[in-house]
Amino acid sequence: MELQGSITINGKKYEKGDIIAWYKIYPFFLLHMGMFGGSGFFMAYAADSVPLVFLYLHGGFACLVYVLFYVTIFGVDRIRWMFINAVLGLFGIYAQIDWILSKFGKQASDFSAFVHFIPFFYYVLYTFLLHQMVLDLFQARSNERRRRWIDLLYITASVLIYGWLWLDRN
Repeated sequence: MELQGSITINGKKYEKGDIIAWYKIYPFFLLHMGMFGGSGFFMAYAADSVPLVFLYLHGGFACLVYVLFYVTIFGVDRIRWMFINAVLGLFGIYAQIDWILSKFGKQASDFSAFVHFIPFFYYVLYTFLLHQMVLDLFQARSNERRRRWIDLLYITASVLIYGWLWLDRN
């Protein structure tokens, strides 16, 4: 993958435009973001939820740091796509969080929209990272035709999963 900004990984400096292997980025961020996102999810939806200010400080700071890394790694154009996708995907995110909460005997509607912000944002960041990983694994980032197929499959799979989850809950 081609870096869109300069970054240091394990003490080695990489410059904008350098090509680095996908395994130098994805395993770290998938694990790290999975842990922070998971803790943010459980803090937001726990029976004894943490104060909203703490949830926003804990999750908001981490999300800001991830976005800064994303700009450096993926570039502004891909980040713009992430936010457009997020706005369009709120229905799907709500359906999936509602489905996850149902496993704990809760519903998304049990919580205010303010509580959902951090878990939703983590969800957007995590699914974006998965999409970028698939693009790189299939070497589709610089192959326009392959990238369009991956994007189409990603959107199709997302709509099918979100629709199934939404129908399953209603």
